[in-house]
Amino acid sequence: MIVAEQKPLDEIKAMLSEAHKVLVVGCGTCVTVCFAGGAKEAGILATSLRMATRLDGDPKEVTDVTVQRQCEWEYLDAIRDRIGEVDVVLSLGCGVGVQAIAERFPNARVLPGLNTEFMGLPLEQGVWAERCVGCGDCILDETFGVCPIARCAKQLLNGPCGGVQMVDGAGKCELNKETDCAWVLIVDRASRAGQLEKLLDVHPPKNWSTAREGGQRKIVREDLRLVHKA
Repeated sequence: MIVAEQKPLDEIKAMLSEAHKVLVVGCGTCVTVCFAGGAKEAGILATSLRMATRLDGDPKEVTDVTVQRQCEWEYLDAIRDRIGEVDVVLSLGCGVGVQAIAERFPNARVLPGLNTEFMGLPLEQGVWAERCVGCGDCILDETFGVCPIARCAKQLLNGPCGGVQMVDGAGKCELNKETDCAWVLIVDRASRAGQLEKLLDVHPPKNWSTAREGGQRKIVREDLRLVHKA
């Protein structure tokens, strides 16, 4: 899931300084799960903005609505009329959601209410951890389900660095003693699988052309396009 955090209220207020009518748009998928931009958060933020701007002597009309997914235009079309009635749309979606609204409604001023952080998973209530950077060339089959690109601070492909710290019997990253060393995890999983020898294979330098270094990425499935056109 995409994990995001809401921007500070003062930063949001500054972005909205020239607007009078504001529509806060929540998203019902990833950012709902991480309690950053769902219907509840959109409602709370709208109320907070109404109260704060009134106290500041610059009251704004702030309403809110939540769509199932901001990253698909078909769900955005349902709020077309409401978007046309306001000065600014404050998106509580990820960065994709913000851009999807802006592309679908070219005349709308769309602002981000969240900071998109990473793709991760919930470890426990209120704690999310990064697990994927979307590099476009997955090697999890070779690293026993632990990604060294996302989970190793140095993105090492051929074993741990010399800075592994042992804390309470567990291998931790030298940069953060609360973070597990990715390569200690990889070795442990390989050992449990009885396949330690597979880690002796040397990985060549990573081909980053499949990631952002190759520019904006796009996936085209001609088989699906043909079905849709038919």
